[in-house]
Amino acid sequence: MLVVGIETTCDETGVAVLQIKSKRFLLKSNVVASQVKIHKKYGGVFPTLAKREHKKNLPIVFKKALKEANIREKEIDLISVAVGPGLEPCLWVGVNFAKDVAKKLNIPLIAVNHLEAHILLNFLYIKNFDIFPAIALVVAGGHTQLFLMETIGKYTLLGETRDDSAGECFDKVARLLGLGYPGGPAIEKLARFKVKNAKLKITLPRPMIKQNNYDFSFAGLKTAVLYDFLKRPENVRKSKEYKILVAKEVQQAVIDVLISKMLRAQDEFGAASIILGGGVVANDELKKQCIQQAKLRAPECKVFFPKKELCTDNGLMIAMAGYFHKDKSTRDYDTIKVDANLRVC
Repeated sequence: MLVVGIETTCDETGVAVLQIKSKRFLLKSNVVASQVKIHKKYGGVFPTLAKREHKKNLPIVFKKALKEANIREKEIDLISVAVGPGLEPCLWVGVNFAKDVAKKLNIPLIAVNHLEAHILLNFLYIKNFDIFPAIALVVAGGHTQLFLMETIGKYTLLGETRDDSAGECFDKVARLLGLGYPGGPAIEKLARFKVKNAKLKITLPRPMIKQNNYDFSFAGLKTAVLYDFLKRPENVRKSKEYKILVAKEVQQAVIDVLISKMLRAQDEFGAASIILGGGVVANDELKKQCIQQAKLRAPECKVFFPKKELCTDNGLMIAMAGYFHKDKSTRDYDTIKVDANLRVC
């Protein structure tokens, strides 16, 4: 079976070809065209420009993915496309393209939830399914959500951000410090530097970490950085030492909150595993501390991360999700609609 996944939810145009043979997943190609350079000067994604770039890039990326996979269009068995959540103008580019290809080939089309796809991507590496129940954490772009996953397709939302997501917090702090966009990688890079004999001390809050729920709030963390920034003299604000210390502290604050809530949920629900997905989980420090803390507090619990290069949006995760939900595919293409605010559950 050959599944083609199409991703256009935000600022990456992704197409992947996935082959399923004897219940084994074989990645044939995974092509992504990033728009980061275009949106960098805006400090975030500009939807109109993103839509334009998707329309320009998608036919090229699709053709390249098929060429790298060494397949012809008529060999495709299923088209899988992300229908939300995301930026509505961008989503429609992918959905309309997917409909056109599916109609042309007279093959089924499956609508996929982008957030669920971040989690299901991990099953590219998971060899057996004795991992349920699982705690699933999605930290992607504008989303920070924690789920109890009883099996694929059966989720209970435990908590989510009440305001800014972790990714939005990183972006806004990076903009304040003049680090550019996207903020997450910029903060992670700066946080790796060591400061000897630091003259400054920066302590930031861990929002909601002690509250008896699984919700998140990162707007207050961003505001705390702003207040600290405003009280400093200009020469301190512009110093590399200050920026490094803020990057270290804000990164650690986010990590502390995410891991605390995640491991508390694992303990409460007796989860056999923890599955993470989304762009923010590409952070090496988050991965290292998550594995260390899980080993200490829940030694029998397995922890799954996607490969670093697959944490950001891509067509492969959409193809994976499409395969798992292939029974819901349709040839009634007009029933496939975009939902910019689509929820996992």
